[in-house]
Amino acid sequence: MKKITILLLSLSLILAACGAQPSSLATEAAPASSSTEEVSASQPTEPPASLATEQPDPSGASIYRIVAGESTLQYEVGEVFFNENNRFNVAVGITTQINGEITVNLAEPQNSTLGPVTADISQFKSDSPRRDNALRERFIQSSRYPTVTFVANQFSGLPESYQEGQTVQLQIGGELTIRETTRPVTFAATAIVQADQLTGEATTTILMSDFGFGPIDMGGILKTEDEVKITLSFIARP
Repeated sequence: MKKITILLLSLSLILAACGAQPSSLATEAAPASSSTEEVSASQPTEPPASLATEQPDPSGASIYRIVAGESTLQYEVGEVFFNENNRFNVAVGITTQINGEITVNLAEPQNSTLGPVTADISQFKSDSPRRDNALRERFIQSSRYPTVTFVANQFSGLPESYQEGQTVQLQIGGELTIRETTRPVTFAATAIVQADQLTGEATTTILMSDFGFGPIDMGGILKTEDEVKITLSFIARP
């Protein structure tokens, strides 16, 4: 009987020790949770929005973007209708799908620049859908080569100083690409900055044959001249 009592007492002590162990582990795990909170609290916070505000360009330069839909690229070419007693006509086509950026430095105008200017000539519209379709599909093939690009590389006539509202006359030389053929051209241009808007016009003449098409000849019906006048009338805003 005495042995049984001692055995039961020993078993009770062992169970008591096992029951206390999980409590001890929970107590030891608590500092780990506290450490995680300290790490989270030490992460850097985002800077105030005021610190991310862009600073104005110290040079005084501003970027103006040509506004598609409000600007136009126009061609003018003479044509003779043989089937109408050699009637002479000037064909005019216009697209408004023009893109480009102009960096204007009012403090130092001679540091102003012109980025690449592109136009979608597949959108040329004249007074004759038949003419427009013929240009897209047969002659200029603008359905296949829709984009013309002008890259400026030379300016002359930029003033040393500028007052808002003053009209500037200048020459802009560069490379014109039509149908993957690139040729040098020079535009005679005017530009004016007024009321936070840049407007202007640039004109040049090209030979269609220099770019691998034209003069356009529709046997017995009409023939065009080789020379084409191109006029870019643009509106650009910051």
